[in-house]
Amino acid sequence: MAVVIRLCGGLLDFSSSSFLTSFPSSCSQPILAPPHRRFCKRVISSSVSSPPTEEFVPQIGFKPRRRLTSFKVQAAVTETEKPKWWEKNAGPNMIDIHSTQEFLNALSQAGDKLVIVEFYGTWCASCRALFPKLCRTAEEHPDILFLKVNFDENKPMCKNLNVKVLPYFHFYRGADGQLESFSCSLAKFQKIKDAIQLHNTARCSIGPPTGVGDVNLESLSAAKDKVAGSSS
Repeated sequence: MAVVIRLCGGLLDFSSSSFLTSFPSSCSQPILAPPHRRFCKRVISSSVSSPPTEEFVPQIGFKPRRRLTSFKVQAAVTETEKPKWWEKNAGPNMIDIHSTQEFLNALSQAGDKLVIVEFYGTWCASCRALFPKLCRTAEEHPDILFLKVNFDENKPMCKNLNVKVLPYFHFYRGADGQLESFSCSLAKFQKIKDAIQLHNTARCSIGPPTGVGDVNLESLSAAKDKVAGSSS
């Protein structure tokens, strides 16, 4: 009796009849295996009249590796932009001046108050170091008006007022006009305190301030009246 087994690689021929007896009867039952293994059914044929038997040949399969997709999480932090050091104000008695007209208007509207004008530069390290202490002084004296003048934004006015070094301070009060002017740094901040104590005394002024350095308020108002008269 010849036994022929059909395999994937070809045919095997066995002449012995004892080969059939080597297969257990349970081969006709499905063989359970792990889910990642597959089975290939092969038919064993023989020349005898017995029906062909079936064999399940396991085929080892490998699961494909899962590709781990990496996600880059970019967190956009929206941070409110903080004001620059020269943009901070101590309170309502500290005002930024952006033009000569604003400067003259602020002095005219101050009345009898003591007005301290700080001329500064955004690039000036001494101005930046002194500024926090100036803000605290403004908070301690709400009756004094502090004006901040950016030198780079108001160069013509600063030149007319003889501002040549920074930081520089002018003191004004009512009809007395300009009282004092000097340069000051953080190490010499006591000069500002002494000037405040000297000029911030109780007094009564009659009339508006007449002059601000080389800028004359009376000539400015006369020019305004002349322009108004010519237009009418």
